[in-house]
Amino acid sequence: MLSEFDIIRTCFDQPGLTAEKNDVVRQGIGDDCALLSIPQGQDLAFSMDTLVENIHFPASAPAELIASRSLAVNLSDLAATGAAPLVFTLGLTIPEADENWLSAFASGLRSAASDFNCYLIGGDMSRGPLTVSIQVQGLVARGKAILRNGANPGDKIYVTETLGAAGLALQMFKGKIAGLAEEEKEALQTAFYQPVPRIKAAIALSDYVSAGIDISDGLLADLGHICTQSQCAAIINLADVPLAPLVEKFLGRQQGRIHALSAGDDYELIFSVPQDKEEALLRAAQSLPERLICIGEMTRLKDNENAVVCLDETGNKVKIENSGYTHFKERG
Repeated sequence: MLSEFDIIRTCFDQPGLTAEKNDVVRQGIGDDCALLSIPQGQDLAFSMDTLVENIHFPASAPAELIASRSLAVNLSDLAATGAAPLVFTLGLTIPEADENWLSAFASGLRSAASDFNCYLIGGDMSRGPLTVSIQVQGLVARGKAILRNGANPGDKIYVTETLGAAGLALQMFKGKIAGLAEEEKEALQTAFYQPVPRIKAAIALSDYVSAGIDISDGLLADLGHICTQSQCAAIINLADVPLAPLVEKFLGRQQGRIHALSAGDDYELIFSVPQDKEEALLRAAQSLPERLICIGEMTRLKDNENAVVCLDETGNKVKIENSGYTHFKERG
């Protein structure tokens, strides 16, 4: 039977996964605390997400994919803030010390850590229902962090890439989508388990963005957080919402857009841009692999009106019943 320290030594304290000591990482795995030295003129950004089996991922999911998803969704929070990844800590609760499962989990974590140059410096383990808690730390130049409270009426609203594929994957896992080819199943699985944190895009565009967030709980819900913090409202043009091709194929354009607004798990960025910086933002975006799509505009908040208003092609308001995922409420 593997002990906690056996697991740490054989699975996690390995080259390519753990952080090496340098001018910033003074102490990593092997002591009661890790030690970081924050460079002058930088702020430390940190965030933590907890993923629980059968809530945030199916219990039957491969260990490698659980690991890659767990780190990626946390790194997406750094992207939303415009911070460069630095290190992360891991809190892992497992029902039993299955060496094969742990080895596969560590392998998936190592691959994701290498992809985004963000390495492990410590954590904790316990026995219980499968739960993965990761805290990421990153660095952002002082005063340059992208926050949720900087949007103003007239700012344009942009998103990166397409929406809805991860939400469609959830429907696939539940057996609600029929007729998928094998390559389509693989594409949806990748969208769910291996989302791409838009870190480079956020850093490249941060000088032009007034407010931003990543889309985890659904576009409407997350844009609503910007509206609340910025004391603004927003108008979304449904015809401009970019759909993942498989979403349009299996749900149709109209239902697909409604799905994309509320399904969540996309981990794309949504941000506001002052009109006098929009041209510069689009020039900067030309060097990025990600597409930027303008889907609406920030407006003044009016009494007795929802913060986020959706308009169809004719300019009429569309009521969206499901505004997004909330904790302590079962996913649909």
